[in-house]
Amino acid sequence: MAYKKLKAVALRYRHRQDSVPKVVAKGSGIIAERILEIAAEYNIPIKDDPYLIEVLSTLDIYEDIPPELYRAVAEILVFIYRMTWKDQPEKCV
Repeated sequence: MAYKKLKAVALRYRHRQDSVPKVVAKGSGIIAERILEIAAEYNIPIKDDPYLIEVLSTLDIYEDIPPELYRAVAEILVFIYRMTWKDQPEKCV
């Protein structure tokens, strides 16, 4: 059985500040584990999407998400928004 190395990519999007989401952290192995630990510490929702992680991991840190990934990243932002406001359904999309 082949072992797949853990990978993680962190995105940042600040409404009214960022024009598009940006990659702010990425890594594999121990770096990926630390990215996930930090996300857990700060209650940042995590979305497991291996295909998108592969594509996003090719981008440089602080690089804007390219237009061809807008839809996939928008789906993640909706997921995060829903997770963040799940206890306040009147604020959910």
